[in-house]
Amino acid sequence: MRSTGTFITSTTLGEPVQAFVPHALPPAKPPLAPESFAAANHAAEMALARLAGVAGLVPSVDWLLYSAIRKEALLTSQIEGTQATLTDLFDDEAGFAVSNTDDVEEVTNYLRAFRLVQHNLRDPAGLPISVRLLCDAHRLLLSGVRGTGKQPGELRRSQNWIGGTRPGNAVFVPPPAERVAALLGDMEQFIHQAHSPLPPLVKIALVHAQFETIHPFLDGNGRIGRLLIAALLEHWALLPEPLMYLSGYLKQHQADYYRHLSTVRTQGDWEGWVGFFLHGVETAASEAERGIVAIASLVAADRRRLLQAPKAGPASYRLFELLPMMPRFTVERVRQQLGTSFPTANAAVQMLSELGIVTELTGQKKNRSYSYQPYIELMKL
Repeated sequence: MRSTGTFITSTTLGEPVQAFVPHALPPAKPPLAPESFAAANHAAEMALARLAGVAGLVPSVDWLLYSAIRKEALLTSQIEGTQATLTDLFDDEAGFAVSNTDDVEEVTNYLRAFRLVQHNLRDPAGLPISVRLLCDAHRLLLSGVRGTGKQPGELRRSQNWIGGTRPGNAVFVPPPAERVAALLGDMEQFIHQAHSPLPPLVKIALVHAQFETIHPFLDGNGRIGRLLIAALLEHWALLPEPLMYLSGYLKQHQADYYRHLSTVRTQGDWEGWVGFFLHGVETAASEAERGIVAIASLVAADRRRLLQAPKAGPASYRLFELLPMMPRFTVERVRQQLGTSFPTANAAVQMLSELGIVTELTGQKKNRSYSYQPYIELMKL
């Protein structure tokens, strides 16, 4: 059996515990066997290539990014117990009242953290993938929400544990706080290694597991660890844009996700984790591809209906093109987005409503709210 780390005695809350300190990447003694992941890696890479290709079906890749990034933000937060829904997120962006504002704020924070990382990776003067960048993202993630008192943006200074009611009966105890910075430094070095025989997707699988094992923050480790997956997909040019929401697969197979991470530590089973991860990438990329085709078909059919409507005018055409990035809205929001008068905005909304493209939600005469409901339903799949 391969050893993936060592146990050392640490004390927390007055209890001695066996904290796990992982070996530096890549796995050694024995090293990863390429034949164990070659076929799965090829299938995952092909699925990502098809996803990148099918993105050209729509007039604006921003449409796809709007939905994909929000789904990832939502699903990665739901893994941690957040109850917000996609509709809550759209309602909040539209300025509608939402009941679970704290949960929506957590999802919104993830979006902000994601954008920060992406901006740095795309800016020649930005930070590379590094401990510092992850700390900056973590600061945004925990800003003003649950966990705001747990040292946002800082590596933990105390021993933490996972599962159990106290350190002594924990399911897993990560490395002591004084080891965290050095372990993350080793991980960063592995990411930026000039030459590696391992394919990029396999390296991403290894880095994610290593990050979750180090558990460097007091809160938010899962979300930052999954954000790191998206960042590495871009860093190694596996996807031109973040069109895949892997957290959907990880949420659907949550028990297996945690089990595989655990067996890396307890049994040295890196191959089992890598196989699970690669299958997840292939599945998530294929699902995202199908979703893009479905959205592209819906939008194209609705656009045809609008273009064939004799009374449709420029304002209704412009409004229609905004819908995939504004699926819930009021007439006032349309007025602002189109930079037009209220009557013109209202007429554009009414045209789309009469064609059955958008639906009025309130049943009121005033302060009406609208939804591009078929599009939202597709995004929920």
